[in-house]
Amino acid sequence: MKPVNTFKVSSDNYYFIYRLLDLSCITFSLVFVINSNSLEMTQDYIIVALTALVVFLYIAEALDLYQCWRVGRFLTVLMTVIAVFISSFLILLGIGMWLENSFYFPSYVLSTWFFVSFSSCFTWRILKHQWTVVRSKLGINLRKMAILGATSTGANLYHEISHCDELGFDFVGFFDDRETDRLPKGLTVISDISKCINDAKNGEIDILFIALPISAEKRIAEIINLLSDTTVDVYVVPAFMLSDVMHGRLTHIGKIDALSIFESPYLGSKILLKRFEDIVVSLIAIILLSPVYILIAITLKLTSPGPVLFKQSRYGLRGETISVLKFRSMTVMESDGEIKQATREDKRITAFGAFLRRNSLDELPQFFNVLMGDMSVVGPRPHAVSHNEEYRKLIQFYMLRHHVKPGITGWAQVSGWRGETDTLDKMQKRVEFDLYYILQWSIWFDLKILMLTILTCLKRSNTY
Repeated sequence: MKPVNTFKVSSDNYYFIYRLLDLSCITFSLVFVINSNSLEMTQDYIIVALTALVVFLYIAEALDLYQCWRVGRFLTVLMTVIAVFISSFLILLGIGMWLENSFYFPSYVLSTWFFVSFSSCFTWRILKHQWTVVRSKLGINLRKMAILGATSTGANLYHEISHCDELGFDFVGFFDDRETDRLPKGLTVISDISKCINDAKNGEIDILFIALPISAEKRIAEIINLLSDTTVDVYVVPAFMLSDVMHGRLTHIGKIDALSIFESPYLGSKILLKRFEDIVVSLIAIILLSPVYILIAITLKLTSPGPVLFKQSRYGLRGETISVLKFRSMTVMESDGEIKQATREDKRITAFGAFLRRNSLDELPQFFNVLMGDMSVVGPRPHAVSHNEEYRKLIQFYMLRHHVKPGITGWAQVSGWRGETDTLDKMQKRVEFDLYYILQWSIWFDLKILMLTILTCLKRSNTY
């Protein structure tokens, strides 16, 4: 007997149509712009159009624009569309500058094409969303959905689903066999599991999510066996699927399905997209900041003896040791042994070094680390090796920070958790924000952090 593929993503046909709609909007937008400007569809236009379609699809897949069963607020989808178009436009612009003499494609045509394409793709999503909301309010084609298991997982699942009109669910209620005093507060159970199965057989439930704990594996198997005599769509939601730090993603190894628990968010096309972002931002930063680099180097040489730059050993991607560059701000270099973290009023810090640290200028050489591929512009800040070895024993999930490259700035830093971590609680909060960033990563999120970093640096707080 052939193995059954037990994990199948729903709504594949719909998302194929979404891709087709976007590609049609982009293609017909170019035709519209060319005709509006009384131009001819030359070979150059066709080549650029095909390149644009490939780039758009690549970026869209990397940012999960067509992720099936996207349970999230509609605003998130729109923001993703914006990020996809901006990223695609910048890449096309870069390709155009590189091949400036190879193709004829006026900038006003590219700009107008971008605007019309973006507007059309944006508009059809808004219209579709409004149509879905209207259908939902009118009760048209709603699917009756129930959750079996009044657990914290079930409560979290209901919270997520209730914010997504796209799914078109009519929530029936929670079913559970346990006594009321054993249930989470705030959850109302309408009946027991036997009633749920009977309702499923009678056609009163269309889709059922089983949110029982993993320890109830035998009970879950019995329930699935009973539900096999129904036409209900059944999904099992493991408790760890809705954890704050763990993500479940289906992957295929031959004919075997596996569910990932810990993994880097930069997979497939996302790796190249993140690297492209790092190269572009670091190159721009190095070019713009070159006068600042020279000025700081001269001042350091004139104000205190010692090298301009120094290297610190840090853990990078997958825990590999990297050398992080910094402008020297102390009279005494840190050793690789027991690390004494810099503190306020630290006597090792020079006067000019204090200025550099206060304005985060000592970190500027790390753009070269980014360009070399050891770091990212945005990511969890690298900690001293000895700190890693200490805190990985004290803080759960601490080493998950190294599923991505360390960054010059990060979500924790712009959220107020930067500077001295003199207590375990402070480090715990920093790790929580780092893990949130890893789970929620997107190009749009990176741009937000970069903007907030500029504003945070102007405040000059929590640095020394």
